[in-house]
Amino acid sequence: MTKTVAAVAAPLAWSNWVLPRLKLELRGRTVANAGFATGYALAFHGRPNWLSASGLGYGLASAGVVAAGYGAAVAIPVLRERLDGFADRAPDVPFDEWIAIHIPIGTVYSEELIFRATLNPLLDNAFGPRGGALIGAATFGLWHIHPARAAGDSVLATIAATAAGGLVFDLLRRRTDSATAPALLHFALNAGGALAPHLAAAGSPSSRPASATVT
Repeated sequence: MTKTVAAVAAPLAWSNWVLPRLKLELRGRTVANAGFATGYALAFHGRPNWLSASGLGYGLASAGVVAAGYGAAVAIPVLRERLDGFADRAPDVPFDEWIAIHIPIGTVYSEELIFRATLNPLLDNAFGPRGGALIGAATFGLWHIHPARAAGDSVLATIAATAAGGLVFDLLRRRTDSATAPALLHFALNAGGALAPHLAAAGSPSSRPASATVT
């Protein structure tokens, strides 16, 4: 039980206390998060099973559904206008770098290795599948307290939303015995959430040059 408590406490302390006090820029946070996740998985014997065929299949299918949803949102004018308002939330790094490096490594790799590959199986062993799923989801939600504060988002809403996402990610992990499926879905959600507002802003009337007026 002591090992399980430590496995729950370590990521919460890292995300909400240690990492913020390092005062790193995004590139530094990506490296630090990936390093912490790798060390955490080694210390608690994580098993991501990245090369799972079923994980890849379920992950690609889930990611495809998400991508289709974002595509529809960009295509529908009313939804595109709503997305346009989120375009200014991109971090202070090149957009391509954010999508290609910081989301997949700093967020997806780090969080899926910590939670779905390592913590959730430990919680299953200690509390059973149902208890493990609920505690794992709650811990995943609480991991986001400081990021929500830093972004100026509602902390309670963020915890609730990410905990719900954690339940879905864990369901995929259980279905495939792999962290690959939740990682692909996680990437689709986060990368799509970055790309869709960017595309919406590029396609909005206010972003287009004014037509020449013939007099």
